[in-house]
Amino acid sequence: MFVHNKRLQYTVRVSGSNPGLANLMLEQFGGPQGELAAAMRYFTQAVAEDDPGRKDMLYDIATEELSHLEVIGSIIAMLNKGAKGRLAEGVEEEAELYRSINGAGNDSHVTQVLYGGGPALINSGGQLWNAGYIDSIGEPTADLRSNIAAEARAKIVYERLINLTDDPGVKEALGFLMTREIAHQKSFEKALYSIESNFPPGKLQGDPRFTNVYFNMSQGDGDLRGSWNQGDQWQFVSNPSEIAGVDGGSGEASVKLTTAEMAVVEKTAMRTKSDPTANPQTGAELGAQNAQVIGKK
Repeated sequence: MFVHNKRLQYTVRVSGSNPGLANLMLEQFGGPQGELAAAMRYFTQAVAEDDPGRKDMLYDIATEELSHLEVIGSIIAMLNKGAKGRLAEGVEEEAELYRSINGAGNDSHVTQVLYGGGPALINSGGQLWNAGYIDSIGEPTADLRSNIAAEARAKIVYERLINLTDDPGVKEALGFLMTREIAHQKSFEKALYSIESNFPPGKLQGDPRFTNVYFNMSQGDGDLRGSWNQGDQWQFVSNPSEIAGVDGGSGEASVKLTTAEMAVVEKTAMRTKSDPTANPQTGAELGAQNAQVIGKK
């Protein structure tokens, strides 16, 4: 059960209208790294979670993300409020009004006309929010890692938005939202490492022949060695002949077919066989010849 408190989690103070900045803020409202995506990701994970501690944490953070959606939505609404009124009432000449809401050059006029200056569920480029942003897979050791990465990405977007504005109130509110991404990362990391067997994700262990092998698949200038591919836990393989057919097989695909299947496959192969001695004239060649004739005229 959700009960709404009309007070924002963090007070929004906007110094003045800025529809261009409002349009950029939509990234954290209806974008893939935004607050709605985070809330839906953690809420759906919480519903399916069986561990009481993780379930409680996920519900808490999912609900907080909804409050952050309200904060960023309020910032967008306040930045748009002046332009929304001018557009609704038509108080300026058409060309001047268009210039005033499109001055930032980032399609803010589109969100004004289509959505009336409200915080639409789109990103800053106009892409509609969709459930494809939710990448949960129902395995806590995988989902928690994904959640950590999602919070990290959201923090970076907030940093970039902070760098785009000199409005002190907007900066302050965005700084709060960015800071909460850090707090959520910490919670998710603690939850992940409180699972004793958290790596590799899932139940099955990997094939020991390949678990600790590093294949040097991109060779040439720029090859580097580090803890990610050297040391006691790594077998570094760089010889091309050792990279193909690592299972000991030929490295070629094969299938066992029935006699009937083989007959049909061979019939198709014969019907579609190419003649290596043929040199037919093609449409491309005819077109090139015609172009030469026209060029001579």
